[in-house]
Amino acid sequence: MLKTLLSIGLIVTTTQLTMILIAVASVFLVFILIAIVKMYKLKAENKKLMQTNAYSDYEESSKDIPSGHLYGDN
Repeated sequence: MLKTLLSIGLIVTTTQLTMILIAVASVFLVFILIAIVKMYKLKAENKKLMQTNAYSDYEESSKDIPSGHLYGDN
């Protein structure tokens, strides 16, 4: 009797399975769309930052830093 109750409770119809899969796919689709929108916003912000003088100032300041060892040529 317990075995039949468990088997009846665990049976999922094709319609129920389809509805569950559609719901999960919809959630993932929303996440993917949010990620795409954020990616384009970050690209636009990066492009804007690259056109400002701040990036060129950073490049010039990094040229002033000596390369190599800090304590001489040892």
